[in-house]
Amino acid sequence: MRINSIHLKNFRNYEEALIAPCEGVTVLAGDNAQGKTNVLEAVYLCCTGRSHRTSHDREMIRMGEDAFYVKVTGRRKDGLHDVEFALTQAGGRRVKVNGSQVKRSGEMLGHITGVLFAPEDLRMIKDGPGMRRRFIDMELSQLRPDYYYNLQRYNRALKQRNTLLRDCSASGASPDTLDLWDNELAVSGAAIQTARHAFVKRLAETASHVHESVSGGKERLKVEYEPDVACGEDEAETQNNLMEAFSQRRAADIKRLTTTSGPHRDDLGVFIDGMDARAYGSQGQVRTCALSLKLSEIELMELQTGEAPVLMLDDVMSELDPERRRLLISRLEGVQTFVTCTDENDLAGAKIGKLLRVKNACILPEENP
Repeated sequence: MRINSIHLKNFRNYEEALIAPCEGVTVLAGDNAQGKTNVLEAVYLCCTGRSHRTSHDREMIRMGEDAFYVKVTGRRKDGLHDVEFALTQAGGRRVKVNGSQVKRSGEMLGHITGVLFAPEDLRMIKDGPGMRRRFIDMELSQLRPDYYYNLQRYNRALKQRNTLLRDCSASGASPDTLDLWDNELAVSGAAIQTARHAFVKRLAETASHVHESVSGGKERLKVEYEPDVACGEDEAETQNNLMEAFSQRRAADIKRLTTTSGPHRDDLGVFIDGMDARAYGSQGQVRTCALSLKLSEIELMELQTGEAPVLMLDDVMSELDPERRRLLISRLEGVQTFVTCTDENDLAGAKIGKLLRVKNACILPEENP
């Protein structure tokens, strides 16, 4: 797919901006805190319905304003698609797809698709399981809206169950009331685990090939899905496994005041030459793994949808050594890419199609790359 235009109004530090990227590599260059990342955040918002930087939507409203507005227009094989996203200080969201307001945020998914690679993603391997689950969840949500809805159902049920666990502990209320939420968690959780298992299987194959290329054939990468509760042969068996786990852990859950088993505790195993990279990988190995996983996202989305997503590189070049920069740049061919940077020298060797300077939330006239 190709993004044709990005329109921002009262978004972060932008009063208003209209950006027309090229089909290849568009560079947003400038000093820190000028607004480069805000452009990528707006695009990512229209891809996934959420920011990659904050869980508090109102933080994206320009200071002193009552609302923000973002619109991203792109072209896919089946024609033009646009996503509009507006938010008020009161917390009211309004999302439109191709000019029509949608009732559920999941309806916006799949129209503008993108992969974001930011410096924090380089910590994905070493950080806790939550970062790796998020990596899986954001990819699957763009590819499968039904996964997104199951994730919403699961998280709502998990919140309700944890509230009841605290009530049981505090007031001695009957734990039988947990049965309803156990069933809800098992149904949505089984759908989540089934999707994750299939996704990671495809990811493992792609990432292994990408990593071999990125590492120059020096290392072998193995990626495995590590469910907290074992997956069954089918979704029904997985659902039974979850119900059994919730039942067996109920007493411990009441004692700890939280649900101690389920898909919210899943992890992604990452191994280099048989060694657990999460615990023992060097900084260079960890960064190569993260890079391989992100590049694999692009290939998987292209296989699934028939066209490559947009790639957003948020100041990540400065975090990579020259060799990894070269390898990343070599894989940008045929993918519309947005790159933010403070130093264009970090992009040596890249075919830059458009260079835009960003200063105080103003997009300055295009320069010859």
